[in-house]
Formats: sequence, structure tokens, C-alpha cells
Amino acid sequence: MFLSNTLRDKRIPLAYGAGAIPAIGFGTLIRDPGAAKQAIKTALEVGFRHLDSAELYGTEDIAGHAMREAFEAGTVRRKEMFVTTKLWNNNHRPERVGPALEASLHRLQLDYVDCYLIHTPFAFPPGDEQHPKDEHDQVIYDTGVTLVETWRAMESLVDEGGCRTIGLSDIRLDKLKEIVAVARIKPAVVQVESHPYLPEWELLDFCHEQGIVLQAFAPLGHGMEPRVTEDPVITAIARRVHKTPAQVALAWAVQRGTALLTTSTNPDRIRENFDISPLPDDALREMHDNIATTVRFNAVVETGVPGFVPPPREASTSPDDRPPSPRQGGGSPSPHRGANSDL
Repeated sequence: MFLSNTLRDKRIPLAYGAGAIPAIGFGTLIRDPGAAKQAIKTALEVGFRHLDSAELYGTEDIAGHAMREAFEAGTVRRKEMFVTTKLWNNNHRPERVGPALEASLHRLQLDYVDCYLIHTPFAFPPGDEQHPKDEHDQVIYDTGVTLVETWRAMESLVDEGGCRTIGLSDIRLDKLKEIVAVARIKPAVVQVESHPYLPEWELLDFCHEQGIVLQAFAPLGHGMEPRVTEDPVITAIARRVHKTPAQVALAWAVQRGTALLTTSTNPDRIRENFDISPLPDDALREMHDNIATTVRFNAVVETGVPGFVPPPREASTSPDDRPPSPRQGGGSPSPHRGANSDL
């Protein structure tokens, strides 16, 4: 049976005494502005205290308005919040890093962010085009700047107070090691795709050794096939502990020492994703030893192009039409862009 319920409020200490990050975060990649604002409002009311955004998502202003209303209503105070946003690929040149953060802060209506991430280690040409492609529809990269040069500019932002911590997203272990080896200020957070089908144990071990928090996006596999929430090991545990498969997968993520992000526009789903409790040790062993499927759902680590972020022309209401998961069973989203899109 479950132990006392502690996971929902867990915070993980960050490097160099920079506070702590809530283990459970809420992602704001929701294309419909009205749905995004309501989802963020619901998440804050439920108890989420970490909001994850990005320049690329186009929702920083929505998150800013939702937080401002929550602050004014007394739902939450700024000092209780942990806010993350990200530097997009076309702003990797050092002279563009500071202005990019300032623009994000303006949209978020904040004086600082708790964490600023390099969205991907791939640089695109400087300019306004977020998705540059050549005449053959191939991505154009900027070879005139290195990741280390961008990191140096990120370090300066911490010195100046615009962000409390810095980190990296969508990065492989070898590139992370390169930054750690030369960093004056080490990454506090590394955000990557991770779930029971992509546990990233080697990366997690390195992060633990370095005092870096590994944060999982798509902790439920983004609702894609093969579905994490239909895995027989996970569904059997869910029946045994009277939780949903999603809650089992999320609890597993926190108990192994990672933070996570989950996203939904369905109020019931938002509450479900926050209502997680510790799994017994035998369940954790079963998931470690008996889940054999291995799959990466997002190729962003290979290209710098996030597979879960639709171009602006594909923006939609992204309705969350999935009914709440049964307490015993494998309720799951649509096979491609799931309603419970865990980003």
C-alpha cells in the first residue's frame, strides 16, 4: 500500500545554494490562449508551484497574466513559485542572450526567473525567424557560435540577477559533460525527455554526482505509441495500489530522484497528476527490472527541433477530451498528440 503522501510537496535542492525546485511542475505549452490561462489557473489552485515556459511556446504572456491574477487573489505568493523559461535557438549569440531574457521577463511580468534554460544545444542563425530552413526545407544552423560561448553569457545573467539559476534542455550526456567541465556556474537543472521507456539512468547518475537536478518532460510518453500508461507492469501496480497508471509513472519519476513536468487542460487530469503518493519498494523494483520497452518519442536531441511543439500555423485549441483514468486500468490519450500532453 501507499506510504504517507509526501511527493506532491517535495522540493529538490539546487546547486550552489540557489534554493529548491518543486519536484512536480506544470508545463505551459498549450496553444489555445484561453485554455492555457484556465489550465495554469487551475494548476495553481490545485497546488502546483512550478511553471515551465519558453519563448518558443508563445505562452509566456499568458503565464504572466495568470500568475499576476493568482498573486493578486492571494492564491499564491511570488516567493512560493518557481518559474522556468528558456532561451530559443535563434538567440544563442552572446549579445542576444540578455535581451532574450529581458523580453521573457517582460512577457512573464516578473523581475527574475528561478531558472533559465538553453532550450536546445543547437544554434540557429540570429534573427526573428524561429524555424529557419533552406530551399530544400532543411534546418539552417548557426556555426558562428559555440554552446560554451552561449553558456558564458548565461552565467552573466545569474551575476546580474535576471535569473537565479541556469541550465540546459534537450541535451545528451556528452554535451552536458563538456559544459560541466568548463562552467564557472554549473547547470542547476537539465531538462530532457524521460519516462519508464526512456529512464536515462546514466544521465541521471551523472546529474546526481554533479548536484544537478534532472527534470523529465513527457513523463507519461506524451500519449504516443507504445503507451506508457498501458504497460502491463505499470497497470498491474496501479491496480494493486489503487492509483491510475499515470500516477504510478509520475510517482516513480519523483522517487528515483527526478523532477517532472506534466501538462493538461482537463481540470480532473490536472488534479490527478498532482495527487501522487510514494510507491512501495517492490513496485519500484518491478518497474526497474521488468519494463523492457525502450523508446524515445522526441528527436529534439538530434536536431534541435522540438517534436512536441507545433509551428504557429498548426496552433489549435488542443482540447483535453480524454475522460479521467479509471483507478484500475490503462486510460490513455490519443496515440499521437495526447490530451494529457506531458511536455
